Amino acid sequence: MWTFSCLIFIGIVALGSALPAGSTALLEDAQEGARYSPATANAYHLFSRANPSLSQPLLNNNAALLQNSNYSSDKKTVVLIHGWRDNAVSDFNTVVVAAYLAAEDVNVIVVDWSAGATAINTNLLVRNTVLSAGAVANFIEWLNEASGSTLEQYHIIGHGVGGHQAAMVSRNLGRGVAYLTGLDPSLIGWANNLLRFRPNDAVYTEVIHTNTGVNGFLADIAHADFYPNGGISMPGCNSNSCDHDRSFFYFAESLGTGGFTGQECINFYLAVVGACNTLPGRLEMGGLEPKTGRRGVFWLETNAAPPFSQD
Repeated sequence: MWTFSCLIFIGIVALGSALPAGSTALLEDAQEGARYSPATANAYHLFSRANPSLSQPLLNNNAALLQNSNYSSDKKTVVLIHGWRDNAVSDFNTVVVAAYLAAEDVNVIVVDWSAGATAINTNLLVRNTVLSAGAVANFIEWLNEASGSTLEQYHIIGHGVGGHQAAMVSRNLGRGVAYLTGLDPSLIGWANNLLRFRPNDAVYTEVIHTNTGVNGFLADIAHADFYPNGGISMPGCNSNSCDHDRSFFYFAESLGTGGFTGQECINFYLAVVGACNTLPGRLEMGGLEPKTGRRGVFWLETNAAPPFSQD
């Protein structure tokens, strides 16, 4: 078990001193990719209102751990999948776990696939993302068989490259997941990749775009796509990484307040420039429940600091 605290990882690499500049990192990347096996490297951490800050480990095919945990098949299960170079204690997880448990009595499972998420080479990162998605889907299949839970009880959420992985997990499960959320799914490596997040990967799919064209995917790729502040640069931010992370801060706030009402746009081009005043449609961004059956592109404005919602 682990707590939400700072972790320091110290690595010592005793090779590459005579290699050209940049070669060491590429060699390490290749070696890491060859070693990554998500079936054994991925970790699954359960949080609930009974253990909101200290996780309980779950292991694929380990019924004893499951039975001795606080997992409840009567409740919704939320699965969180982090992004590039993140891990189980990244801000995405700490923020969303706390917000979800404050808003609703659910099972929250944090997927730690950091062993595959540190790849520098884009092709290797994409490969690891695909491999991890298969392992996570296998874990969920076992969990449902062991507990009696069903896909209708699931909300899967991914940030950055984790957004695409979340979509692949749901796709591997037959697209029966009730609610799928992509938080600024990654652009690099995914623009022309047919395995990326797609609208019909779950019963209801939603994407929040906050750094489009840089860290995040530009085009609309879900049933409902939201472009806060145009989806590129967020108020109160002075870096692309801050813009990218705003997606999960907005989402976390939406769980408690239900705020952030989007104005429907004709297309994502007009959403980026905020020219969305011709259509009457409105839709709430984020929130606890899927807006099944709703579709479209939506624009809204946020505040520069919490509370971010202007509603």
